[in-house]
Amino acid sequence: MILVVNLNASVDKRYEMKELQKGTVMRAFKVENTPGGKGIHVANVATILGEECIATGFLGGKTGEFIEEKLFDYNIKSDFIKINGETRECLAIITEDLDQTEILEPGPEVSMEEQNKFLLKYKELVKSSNIIVASGSVPKNIPKDFYGELISIANKNNKKFLLDTSGELLVEGIKSKPFFIKPNRDEIEALTGKRIETDEDAIEEIKKFQEQGIEFVVISLGSKGSIAGYKGKFYKVIVPKVKAVNPVGSGDSYVGGVAVALERGYDIEEVLRYASACGTANAMEAETGFVRKEVVEDLYKKIIVTLNK
Repeated sequence: MILVVNLNASVDKRYEMKELQKGTVMRAFKVENTPGGKGIHVANVATILGEECIATGFLGGKTGEFIEEKLFDYNIKSDFIKINGETRECLAIITEDLDQTEILEPGPEVSMEEQNKFLLKYKELVKSSNIIVASGSVPKNIPKDFYGELISIANKNNKKFLLDTSGELLVEGIKSKPFFIKPNRDEIEALTGKRIETDEDAIEEIKKFQEQGIEFVVISLGSKGSIAGYKGKFYKVIVPKVKAVNPVGSGDSYVGGVAVALERGYDIEEVLRYASACGTANAMEAETGFVRKEVVEDLYKKIIVTLNK
């Protein structure tokens, strides 16, 4: 089973507008509300692809109820801790020229009692899971090393932990040695202060992460594919050109593909090919964190994975 941790879930509000102008009244011609958060996107992709998956984290208030109802509709199993605070909302404004502006709320406050309840639940869920994924930001009051604690629990139970976050959360999480991380080029450059201009630059950064005990590292290069490192070998992944409709959520879909492929016991090249197919398939859809199984299977055949000499 795949366990997905989404500590800072959201209701994603998507407004489609002709244009966005500052300091005036604007009207949207289409509005959509969907359950959001990077982990929920991961869980949705894994579920669509037919793997048993359960999502956990914190939910509260009317927005939390909305998310739980929608997860049920999507056939995503969930086991969240109820909190006193209100789960956040995040706004995305998409204009006709496909520019996207996002406004992200910080999230609710989570008490120490609620955090401890979650840890107890997490420890139980880990026992019946093979792959654990933790994605995204954390709500207020959650310490920066919280993911590190989750990673340590997973490692003690010999489970593979996939960490997809950024900034201080990534820096602190790395200290506990997750099995997998997937920073993009911008995130790496922000962390290291160094430009990633060549494949060799990416490989050098991957080596540094592996020296810290992380087995599987992927640096995403967006439409240019990715560079990956695993067990002393390095891989270049090239994805086919497609008509992108909405690339938001492609990274989450990629992580969902990694989780599914690892759960199925694929070898490293198959994992990279399958995950890349998922990320690319998401970019072809209007809905965030969504793929079509048949599209993933078709793209899988077109992904090129080469061993870096």
